[in-house]
Amino acid sequence: MSTTETERWICESCGFIYEQEEGDPDGGIPPGTPFADIPDSWFCPVCGARKKDFVLYED
Repeated sequence: MSTTETERWICESCGFIYEQEEGDPDGGIPPGTPFADIPDSWFCPVCGARKKDFVLYED
């Protein structure tokens, strides 16, 4: 079962997976940041897609 601590979000454009534990330090998102708390101005570090182009990743 998914919780906010284990949620992963996948970029529909390139397949990059945002993991809360790792964050995106190069993009200014510290480790442990829930996806919901990421600013809407953030973008995929791989392809540049917008945050709204990510969907919840289900294993």
